[in-house]
Amino acid sequence: MKQTNVRKLAQAALLCALAVAGSTFSFPIFGSRCAPIQHLVNILASVLLGPGWSVGIAFCASLIRVTTGLGSLMAFPGSMFGALLSGLLYRRFKTLSSALIGEVFGTSVLGGLCAYPVAVFLMGQDAGAIAFYAYVIPFLISTAAGAVIAFVVLIALQKAGVIARVQTSLQN
Repeated sequence: MKQTNVRKLAQAALLCALAVAGSTFSFPIFGSRCAPIQHLVNILASVLLGPGWSVGIAFCASLIRVTTGLGSLMAFPGSMFGALLSGLLYRRFKTLSSALIGEVFGTSVLGGLCAYPVAVFLMGQDAGAIAFYAYVIPFLISTAAGAVIAFVVLIALQKAGVIARVQTSLQN
């Protein structure tokens, strides 16, 4: 039991580090910095560890990105909703496509809409006036790019049998 928890924690730390390091590869779209590697990490965490771990990794990576200046406050709604929905759908349907769909919908629609109150209350009224319209599309672009990368990576890992081995080792 303790060995499994240590393995999960180590896996989560590696994925969090990947998300933070990967955020140096980002590009601006309208009012948002798109970091597709975060979405890749969300999907990997959802498939390998589950929804709770995926949200925790997204939160920790967002916190580190914001405090180090690698991201804005939009990193929180831009990653956590997709991580949660990706993990929940993967847990329910056990297919890679469900994890991808959950990440894209959760980040672009739910995260984009939740960016509005973050912009209004934490970033000021001016940002809030455009957030409702300006974050859904950039979040969609970012998460779609991350989902494509994740799809390629996960298919390769699945064909090599890595996903099944990692999932088995984390359950024991």
